[in-house]
Amino acid sequence: MGETNGFLERDGERLAWRRVAGAAPTVVWLGGFRSDMAGTKAQALADWAEANGRGFLRFDYFAHGESSGDFLQGTITRWRLDALAMIDAMTEGPLVLVGSSMGGWLACLAALARPERVAGLVLIAPAADFTEALMWAQMDAAARKAVETDGVWMRPSDYGDPYPIGRALIEDGRRWSILPGPVGITAPVRVLQGGHDPDVPWRHALALAEVIEAEDLVFTLIRDGDHRLSRPSDIARLIGAVEDVG
Repeated sequence: MGETNGFLERDGERLAWRRVAGAAPTVVWLGGFRSDMAGTKAQALADWAEANGRGFLRFDYFAHGESSGDFLQGTITRWRLDALAMIDAMTEGPLVLVGSSMGGWLACLAALARPERVAGLVLIAPAADFTEALMWAQMDAAARKAVETDGVWMRPSDYGDPYPIGRALIEDGRRWSILPGPVGITAPVRVLQGGHDPDVPWRHALALAEVIEAEDLVFTLIRDGDHRLSRPSDIARLIGAVEDVG
């Protein structure tokens, strides 16, 4: 049957999605900040779903990838609601939420909002509270002043041109803080974290794992792994973790 695609209309914007029809629990991919659903890990899961007859959904948040929207207006509130809208409109039955980086935070927020739907979670370098703990906390005085006074700071990037960090993103992120916990997720959880991740320190991911209430939780530290965890060995671990919880 293959993968189908389309758009979900929400609040005057169009959210792009791709879906593989198959058996439950449906795997839902939640990507990272400034990422999109066409990345290596999401594609690998789509291929796995097709090969194994499993349901799979991936999508782009507001102002990401193929979806519409002004990135500067993006917030955790908005992207959380995007995820819930996709879950509610595009899936049925039990789910395995797979969240990468920011998507790990959003997967936790979605699991807390829809606990009856979640059979398991796989969190890859989960960036819980990243707007405060991994952005604001690391900004120098000039960057903070730009955010507070001008409403935006152009953050340098190792992967391309500088990109905007808006005051709305920082302030809104504080509303959704889940650390220092406890985090009332009881479904099985697998955490995959690189030991050489420059964006999400492994101790930050471990701090989240320590306060998630699930009894069935396994934290895997991939000592030589980076933030993306997209090598063949990393992909094999990811697929293994998905199969393990669902």
